[in-house]
Amino acid sequence: MKTINIKELQPGMFVVGVIKQAGHVRVKNQGWVRDEKGINNLIHSGVLEVEIDPDKTLDQSQPEPEIIEEVITSAKPDPWHKSVPVEAELGQAVKMYEQAKQLQEKAFSDIKEGRKIDIAEFKETASGFIDSVFRNQDALACIARIREKDGYLLEHSLNVSILMSIFAKHLGFDRELIEELATGALLHDIGKIKIPDEILQKPDKLSENEFAIMREHAKYSHDIVKDSGLGEIAAEIAGFHHERLDGTGYPYSKQGDELSQYVRMISIVDVYDAMTADRVYKVGMAPIKAFKKLKAGCPHQFDENLLNQFIHCIGMYPVGTLVKLKSHRIGIVAASNPVSPLQPVVKVFYNAKNMFHVEVRDVDLSDKRIDDELEAAVKPEEFGLDLIKFFRHSMLP
Repeated sequence: MKTINIKELQPGMFVVGVIKQAGHVRVKNQGWVRDEKGINNLIHSGVLEVEIDPDKTLDQSQPEPEIIEEVITSAKPDPWHKSVPVEAELGQAVKMYEQAKQLQEKAFSDIKEGRKIDIAEFKETASGFIDSVFRNQDALACIARIREKDGYLLEHSLNVSILMSIFAKHLGFDRELIEELATGALLHDIGKIKIPDEILQKPDKLSENEFAIMREHAKYSHDIVKDSGLGEIAAEIAGFHHERLDGTGYPYSKQGDELSQYVRMISIVDVYDAMTADRVYKVGMAPIKAFKKLKAGCPHQFDENLLNQFIHCIGMYPVGTLVKLKSHRIGIVAASNPVSPLQPVVKVFYNAKNMFHVEVRDVDLSDKRIDDELEAAVKPEEFGLDLIKFFRHSMLP
């Protein structure tokens, strides 16, 4: 597969999907572009980059085979593509998140007891996440950033599912595909239930033998999801999320073209969430530092085009990140700004210079009347702040 600028697209090329766009185009089918008119339709619909399969490019001197009539359906958003204020979505998003954690606990218990998991419940949860993401993705994105240190095992899969939903939405995937990706992401670590607790919960570095056992969780996840009948794409992202483009991943050492776009996506999301998570035995990285580490792994381990898209869709300072402004005020990024990512809305509540709490207020850094800007992402421990307490008391309705 190859990602190209829309201006490089030529008649006869086989379009696999839309990678970057300024609108809400949905790919109806993978297929060949018939003529310049089809290309112009894509351009006018806001498509900026597409993924093509060079091996399927038509030889223009040969008789034209059967060509898919339309590559795109419509530039109009779907009816379920709505927007509500983040404040209106937060309460429902928190409730949904807590219910999803309970579902994860139940699934772990069911597998331990030898029972099959109820895949319908996971699909329903994933569908709820997607609805929330399309109403206002900032609500769940915020919750995914503010989490308990000892809840990593359950919360990681929830966060990966949320981030995959946001990522897939950004890439213009249709709802059915996003649901399979989100559900597979919810279950991508389900195989860890078969790993001994003394290894799974070990706070120190694993020994070589322990790590070999831990790596088996991906195989278990693949088998569990495949047996559930969820679908091949979901089974792939559950089983292959630790694989890398250069073959250095596990458990199957797959590489290059063996890894689908969806597997490449979850490998980025999975590592990003793991690196930025606070755990009992380590402090998570700031998103910018995690992005730099992921960038260092390109193009050998991670797909650079997809990584750039992921960074673009969640921002250098993702919603839920604690930041310090040039004015010494500290606050949480409360709403993203896709047009100008470095100018989000920040809910300030603390003065770092004088070390005291200030009146909670929203500061829209894109407002020309605001003479302030982002300085850096910071950790609440640096200032003795309880971020979870602030979130519950000041951000929830």
